[in-house]
Amino acid sequence: MWLFLTRRFRMWVILTVLAPVVITVLRKLGQALEKRTGPSAISKGLLKAGDLGEKARVKLGGKRRR
Repeated sequence: MWLFLTRRFRMWVILTVLAPVVITVLRKLGQALEKRTGPSAISKGLLKAGDLGEKARVKLGGKRRR
C-alpha cells in the first residue's frame, strides 16, 4: 500500500506523524533512563536527540509542545 502513495504524500506523513512520535519516544526514554540510573552518556544523547528534533520543528514553523 505504501508503494501506491505519492512521494510527496509519504514525506508529509513521515514529517507530520512519525517525526514527532520519534522525538517524543527519544525524550521519554532519556528521561526514564536518567531517572532510573542517573545521568549517563546514553541518556544525555537521547535527551539531546529529542531536543534537536524539537528545535528543528520550531525552526520550521511548528508549534512547541509542552
